Order: sequence, then structure tokens, then C-alpha cells
Amino acid sequence: MNTEIKLGFCNPPEPVYLYVKNGESNGESYLWYHFNIDQDKTIPVQQRGLTGYLSELRVTAKEFKGKDNLKLDIVVTSDEVYIIRTGIDTNFAKTFLLSASLVQDFSKPLIIAVTAGEENTVFCRLYDATTKVRIRREWNANADWGAIITEIQSRLGTSSSVPVTPEQPHPQDLRVKQIRTLLNYPLDLVKEYLQFQDVDRPSLLPVNKIDSLVKAMCLAWAVDKFENPNDAESSYQKQVLDAIASGADEVAAIRSWMQQLTTVKAGVA
Repeated sequence: MNTEIKLGFCNPPEPVYLYVKNGESNGESYLWYHFNIDQDKTIPVQQRGLTGYLSELRVTAKEFKGKDNLKLDIVVTSDEVYIIRTGIDTNFAKTFLLSASLVQDFSKPLIIAVTAGEENTVFCRLYDATTKVRIRREWNANADWGAIITEIQSRLGTSSSVPVTPEQPHPQDLRVKQIRTLLNYPLDLVKEYLQFQDVDRPSLLPVNKIDSLVKAMCLAWAVDKFENPNDAESSYQKQVLDAIASGADEVAAIRSWMQQLTTVKAGVA
């Protein structure tokens, strides 16, 4: 590593945070980016690989809407200190951990690379920076991620104070999943809506946006039950929203509404 100290003006030696996302900016795709807080600006990184020394692996709890979300911080010493921050349960984090678990000597440089999967998925590929040989371990969805993190930390001589525990599904995520399943609404359309809102799960949306998503799914199901779309919306308001306002369970109200409309449709036929 270059230890020469350059005198004169410089930027403060703050770490550069990198975030993983399958996104697009100005017509060009990118898989990770950093964020300029002062300018409130996302800055895509076009290069797919980062060469450096893995110096630390941390599990960090970041509060979001009153709930702790576990993040994996991959600290890399390079021309700058980079911290790759990603969700602990993402495919990127898991593929990184599986590959890194095979590394015995972290005094050697590595190349951490991003690669796109299907839809919006991002995976990690790890390489020996000297030989350019990929370090690859067979995928195991049931791996003990906490144990792998602890093992890697022990080789790095570091530890984490935040326990790694499986995150419980957020109530709003469960809400959308239950209603989507009940209505047999296409999952791809939900993902498309979330992508348009620049989030990857419903719980990251304001409640009114989730309500709008639920309404859209319900009205899509009822589209062939009425000649006039306004009648479908009126029926949804009276049979579902009014019932919920009176204390009824949302899923039960939607199910009852569906059964009623199906019966009426069958009677007309």
C-alpha cells in the first residue's frame, strides 16, 4: 500500500459509503452508487469492481420508522476507505458472505464486484486481486449467516456488537402479500409499482401509498364485475372501506366483498 503523505489541501479522510442497487441514471444502468449528502444527490458508480483489502465486517442496526433494520457494512481499505452498506438479508450480502468464508488470508487484496441477476437482483462476486481467480462457494439458502459473519470477523480480528437475528416481516409487507395472494394479483405488477416508487418493499412506503396499492389491486380484480368502473370503486368504498372503518378486518372485508361480487356475477350469468 502507498503510505506517502501528500501535503496541501485535501478532503477530510471520511469513508465513502457505497450502496447496492440495480438502477438506471441518464439512460445508463448501474449496480452500486454513493450518495452526496450535502447535495442530496445519488452518484452512480459505473465500475463493477472495487479492489482493496477487507479490513472489517460489521453488522449495524439502522433505525427506520421506529424499527431497527440490520445492515452489513463491508469495510474496504483502498485508495479511500469504502464501506459497502447493504441489507443483511439481500442476495448481495449472502453471496459475499459465502465467498468471503473461503478466504483464509485477508492480508491479500480482493476484488469485490457487483453483477446483475434477474429483475432487480444484485449479486456479489469475489476475486483474488493478484490471480484474478474467482472465489466461489456453492449457494446455500439455509446457511448460518450469523456464524459465517462471526467466523470472518475472527479472521479479521474484529467483532460485532449487534446480534444477527432473522428480521420479522413488517406488518405492511404481510398485509400486501396476503391481499395480493387473495386476489391472485400478479407479483410482477407489485414489483413494478414499488420500483416506480424507488423502494423494494411496501413497508418503505407511506401508509397512504400502501392503501392506494391495495385499492388498485382490488379494483383490478373487480374490473370485469362491473360495466362502469365508477361502480366498482363505489362498491369497494361501501363494502370494504366502510366495513374496515366500522372495525372489520381488512382481509375478511375484502374476502366477503369478493364472494358477494362473484355470487352476483354468477347469478347474472
